[in-house]
This record gives sequence, structure tokens and C-alpha cells, in this order.
Amino acid sequence: MGKVIAVANQKGGVGKTTTSINLAASLAVLEKKVLIIDADPQANTTSGLNFSPEDDQKRTLYEVMIGKIDIRDALIQTEIANLHMIPSHINLVGAEIEMLESDNRESVMKNALAPIREDYDFIIIDCSPSLGLITVNSLTAADSVMIPVQPEFFALEGLGKLLQTVRLVQNGVNPSLSIEGFVVTMFDGRTKVHSQVVNELKEHFKDMVFKTIIQRNIRLSEAPSHGKPIILYDVICNGTTNYLNLAKEVLEKNNQNI
Repeated sequence: MGKVIAVANQKGGVGKTTTSINLAASLAVLEKKVLIIDADPQANTTSGLNFSPEDDQKRTLYEVMIGKIDIRDALIQTEIANLHMIPSHINLVGAEIEMLESDNRESVMKNALAPIREDYDFIIIDCSPSLGLITVNSLTAADSVMIPVQPEFFALEGLGKLLQTVRLVQNGVNPSLSIEGFVVTMFDGRTKVHSQVVNELKEHFKDMVFKTIIQRNIRLSEAPSHGKPIILYDVICNGTTNYLNLAKEVLEKNNQNI
């Protein structure tokens, strides 16, 4: 059965979608079967993998969440052989309202995923920056949560609210939810404060912080505008190396062969 990892942080601009796309792509290149789910109404993961949310508005996560279609009907093959995607659309904003009256509304995504979990080694969910019902669904469906952290002091301050939400989910609908780890993104070694924040993060969370650090890299910021993960956009840049190393670390952590 595939491991479900939710990539979450309620603070925007921390590299959450970049991490979701490039971790999923790197795991796929390392010959793992991977599904990435765009659970953000902004649909940045969808466009970042060269699919327009307007291409097929009736086969997105929104239709899956409200029960209009089976999850298999929303699967899209990406440019990478082992990587499938379920796209998002701005309509997903309305799903939270439509789900309010549903029984077990926190478990809609978990139940939808059940028939296909065995088809994949990893399922990566790119969560919305809000902590609403769709994000709660993502955390309920997940085995673990990966938390991208920008090395700024304000980013550290915002972690408390997210960890509180994780604890609420653990105490309620998903007791087995664990922290996959904190991954430092957009790191600039020339900036003293970045190193200070990383040291503080490691001091507080110890082994929960991934050894791999995602360096600030112009090619990483360019890749989404071309609809490609970094490994297809520039195979020799630091961004590609960083995310391949992160994927290998995830595999080692989960006792999977590389």
C-alpha cells in the first residue's frame, strides 16, 4: 500500500508546491510509482506540471471530493512515466461548503483514495496554505506530513499553528498521522540569519529535520513557468541535485530501496 505524504504549511511562499512537484518527480525518476494530488484551489501544482485547470474542469479533485466522479477518472499521466496527477481547479473552494453536511466530512479524501492506494509507492498531496476542511481531509488521508520551512524567523513562528492542527487531527480522525519531517527550502548560505534559523530548527526538532537542504536556485523558480519539474527543466542544476537527495532520504527513512 502506498505511503501518503501531505506537504503542508499554512504560511504561503515557503516552497510547498515546489517541494511537492519536485519530490514527486524525483521519486518517480528513482523508479517509484507516484501520484501527486493538487489539493490547492490555486492549482499551482496543476499548471506546474503543464496542465491547465481549464483543460478539463470536470475531471479534477473537486469532482472527486463531491462524489461526481470516481478518483480513477481524474488521473492524468504527466511527462514522467511513473508520475500521475490529480489536478485542481478554483472550484475546489466550493467543495468545503458542499461537504459541510456530509457524514465523515473529514474523511472524504481518505475514502476516495482507498481503491488506488495499492497502485502507488507514494502519494504526495500538495495542501492549500489555509487550514480549512480540504487541508484537514488531506491530513486525515495522510500517513505523514512533510513541512517545508523557509529559513526566516517569521516562518518559525508560524509552525506552532500548523503543529497544533496536526495534533488536533491526531487526537481526532487520524491517530496514526506522523511528522515525516521538516525540510528547509530557499536556503542562502551567504545569509547569516538563514544559518541561524536552520540551527535553531535542528536544535528544537533534532532528527525530524531532513539533512537535505533546498538551496535558493533561479532554475527552480523558472521551471514552473515552463510546466516542468526541475529534473526535466535543468538536470544538472543544484535544484535537481537537492530534490533527488531529498527523495533518496525519504526512501531511506521509509526503508525502501533506491
